[in-house]
Amino acid sequence: MTDLDRPVWASLQHQPHWGFGDERARRFKADINRFAATPDESDASLAALAELVQPGDDAVFLAQVPPIVVPSGLMVAKEALGVQMVATRPLMPDDEVLVLGDADAADMLALATLTEPGPFLPRTHTMGRFIGIRIAGRLAAMAGERMRFPGHVEVSGVCTHPDFRGRGLAKRLSAAVTADIQRRGEQPLLHAWATNTAAIALYESLGFVTRTTVNIAVLKRQPP
Repeated sequence: MTDLDRPVWASLQHQPHWGFGDERARRFKADINRFAATPDESDASLAALAELVQPGDDAVFLAQVPPIVVPSGLMVAKEALGVQMVATRPLMPDDEVLVLGDADAADMLALATLTEPGPFLPRTHTMGRFIGIRIAGRLAAMAGERMRFPGHVEVSGVCTHPDFRGRGLAKRLSAAVTADIQRRGEQPLLHAWATNTAAIALYESLGFVTRTTVNIAVLKRQPP
């Protein structure tokens, strides 16, 4: 078992200020991301995970290679398979893209809400470096970094506004994020729904290969 098999747990352990919990279960803060994780499927870990999802809380996402066990008190709102991909060849940096920050946060959230690249909340952009392309002042596309742990950084948040699709913007930005991670001496990885063949093909064209499948579940508190 490696950190890659439990990337959410590894990320929350490496950057504890992003989340809360203890050594049995952790989740990201509500304005950062919606992922949660445990180090194993022991009774103690599952009970701790259930305690992190209280009535009225948003559902949490689990993503890991081992089979997901649903704790007592929680229920599955959605489950699916994903793929975990890793970069296998170096890419060239693109220093002409726009570095996004707090001033762009509202536009980033609006674009992610429209296109649904994965859980994206008001402060998700603080998890790493995000870049974008503006056309006539509008944020046409973006991509950035999400989970990280020693030696690895996840490419995430890749999305393009429907008005600007077909121009290769997602590919350009994905390549630029990947190259910047490589420039720092780290290994880029990413996750995609197993059914999203278009995204997988795009990433394969950039030299990413599938390492493994990933179990994904959205869990919420059972009604009383």
